[in-house]
Amino acid sequence: MTFERIDGEEVWRGQIGVVRIEKFRHDDGKVVEREVIQHPGASVVLPFDGERVWLVRQPREVVGEQSLLELPAGKWDEEDESPLDVANRELREEIGKAGATWRFLTRFYSSPGFTNEEIHAFLATDLSDAPGERDETERIEVVPEPLSRLDEVIQSCRDSKSLVTLLWFRAFVR
Repeated sequence: MTFERIDGEEVWRGQIGVVRIEKFRHDDGKVVEREVIQHPGASVVLPFDGERVWLVRQPREVVGEQSLLELPAGKWDEEDESPLDVANRELREEIGKAGATWRFLTRFYSSPGFTNEEIHAFLATDLSDAPGERDETERIEVVPEPLSRLDEVIQSCRDSKSLVTLLWFRAFVR
């Protein structure tokens, strides 16, 4: 099963992405049309100080959540930023920490049926205080959780990027 992109057009451009209508031809000759949200990509970081994992709670108006539990994360803002640069920035901005040791965990697509957003997951350890400039529109509560509560944190989490990263950590790192 192969396909090739044969046409496309931009129909809307916003701050977090671009909506396009794309046409693809499959190897059987059939042409399909897809609505695609192009996204610059994102990074998520699991901060771990040896005893606790550090998360955040924040309102997510789009899904009607008053206080969604998540790991620090953010989209790529600059073309020359690396996934690790983004993870570093978000760790400082969201929980006021820096990691001396970094480990790449995995990368994955957030929802490949309609967006090309690829998320890079990292583990940050050897943490120290390093406050960054927080986005003035964000309302973030920092939530340190003891490692002994990892399973409960996973059960209560409804954010996909955080779940993938927490489960990866539990399965392959802890």
